[in-house]
Amino acid sequence: MQGVTTVITGNDGGSVINIGDTLKKWDEQGIGTNAVLLAGFGTIRGRVLGQSDAQPTAEQLEQEKALVARAMDEGAFGMSTGLYYAPQSYSKTEEVIELAKVAAAKGGVYDTHMRSEGTAGIGLLGSIQETIRIGREANIPVHISHIKALGPDSWNQSKQAIEMIKKARKEGINATACQYPYTASGTSLQASLIPRWAEVGGRAELLKRIDDPQQRPKLIADMQENLRGRGGAESLLIVDARDKPIVGKRLNQLAQERNQPAVEVALDIIKNVGGAGVASFNMNERDIRRFMKEKFVTTCSDGSTGHPRKFGTFPKKLHDYVVASKLISLPFFVRNSSGLTAEWFRIPERGLIREGYFADVILFDPATVVDRSTYEQPELLATGMNFVIVNGKIAAENGKFTGVLAGRALRKEMRNRGR
Repeated sequence: MQGVTTVITGNDGGSVINIGDTLKKWDEQGIGTNAVLLAGFGTIRGRVLGQSDAQPTAEQLEQEKALVARAMDEGAFGMSTGLYYAPQSYSKTEEVIELAKVAAAKGGVYDTHMRSEGTAGIGLLGSIQETIRIGREANIPVHISHIKALGPDSWNQSKQAIEMIKKARKEGINATACQYPYTASGTSLQASLIPRWAEVGGRAELLKRIDDPQQRPKLIADMQENLRGRGGAESLLIVDARDKPIVGKRLNQLAQERNQPAVEVALDIIKNVGGAGVASFNMNERDIRRFMKEKFVTTCSDGSTGHPRKFGTFPKKLHDYVVASKLISLPFFVRNSSGLTAEWFRIPERGLIREGYFADVILFDPATVVDRSTYEQPELLATGMNFVIVNGKIAAENGKFTGVLAGRALRKEMRNRGR
């Protein structure tokens, strides 16, 4: 039990297309925590343009903007993007700005998994620059999801990244970021290694390119460079797959077992197994600590199947960086894990213990809170959260779920716009 009372969903550009229907469903069936929805750019672009790398016509752009407007009117808190992922990666900055303007006009925010977090493409610093430009030209608050310096080539760029964000904030742009306290990110084997050009048209076209003797050499070469940029085959741990025997093994281990190059093994998994989820060990502890000390960096889990962050992020940050190493103070941790998040996402009457606010409260002894989830056992629950209270009702007591579905589907309402 992490002590989380509100979750943000629809991240990285992936959401449902009908925001209102999902919020209504949550109301009807009940949910354990409060939940916010963002309108996913990937979902919207995919609805209008499919998996194409084409740029939208004026008419198609209007269709995209209409879908953003509808999502906002149905209760979305803003728009999310995952510009690293296809088909969002095929968009130009100008397209994103036009859609972000729609969300901004309705009081929304912009949350992004940036175009690059390492040195590939425009790189980490270029991606931050793009995010800041979107914030400036769309006049919208911008939030960098799970900020990191990915891969050895980009380690220590956290210094420049922080300077860029601070400069933008001084210029009046409401720029923030969030972070999880792990050295491994979580993604799919395909997303981590396959170049975006090979994904144009969707999975069927990718499979054709894999088998095309003319395109395969370039595909292999690009995959090898992507693998190098992440730190090599030993940096990728399979954490989820339909082929269960490969789960828990590193890509280099599978390559040794099969006596094949690592990228050939990866292609076989992508083609014949349907892919796999990976933990990608690509971060440096110095960068993690540097980002964590910044006042504009909140805590987020970016939860995904097979990664311990889904069940351990907040207790790990509390135990390792507040209690054990004293990198940050307890008040700093609490603010950056609650009040600051609610403030930035413009979630009214939450995130603080204050008269008139909803009673989302956790009671814990910092000395006893410990994360237990590991890469080998990622779903072990954390301990030490004595009480988790959601909307005034006890949802968890002494580490056990009470069965109470006290959460609410939160909607961006007209009265909150512009706050």
